[in-house]
Amino acid sequence: MKAKKVSVAYMWLAIVFVTCLIASNMFEAKLIAVGDISVTAGLLCFPISYIIGDVTTEVYGFKAARRVIWAGFAMNFFVVALGGIACMLPAPDFWTNGEAFDTVFGLAPRIAAASLTAFVTGSIVNAWVMDRMHHVHEDRFFGLRAIASTIAGETVDSVIFFPIAFGGTMPANELFKMMVVQIVLKTLYEVIILPVTIQVVKFFKKLEAPAA
Repeated sequence: MKAKKVSVAYMWLAIVFVTCLIASNMFEAKLIAVGDISVTAGLLCFPISYIIGDVTTEVYGFKAARRVIWAGFAMNFFVVALGGIACMLPAPDFWTNGEAFDTVFGLAPRIAAASLTAFVTGSIVNAWVMDRMHHVHEDRFFGLRAIASTIAGETVDSVIFFPIAFGGTMPANELFKMMVVQIVLKTLYEVIILPVTIQVVKFFKKLEAPAA
């Protein structure tokens, strides 16, 4: 059977997408103070994966975006599994960084399950909404589609992640507050960087346009 060709541009989008997902899991161990609220450092790069998802869906279509999402899920799971094994392996007595290493790479099964489930569900919803709106509006209103799909995807992600990861460990009102804050901040991130995203989409569309 003839192998299906994949463009270099599509490959690089997939690489950046997967890298952002893996990095965001590692950054979850760091808390950042934003005024009176606390968020995880994963906020720095996780929204980029949604932006890459928007670009991939817009340029290559939903099926192509879904392949990248499942690749991200597989590699994320792979790193989480390897991190868990590394944490369980014995260390020499003179090594004193075991606790710090476990904090970064030893995701609790509950957190890992919440992260992986929320990611794949939220990312697919994000890509699906983007694709459905694209069918309606064609190439118009990209900004609207990007923001609407992010709100949908981030809402699904947060509604799945936080109850699984933190349910029963904090008051329900605090859990709800954390969910809302994450959705708002990640969507605001998308809005701020939207001009860049639009230029990236234009660049990839021009790059992938068939030669005349």
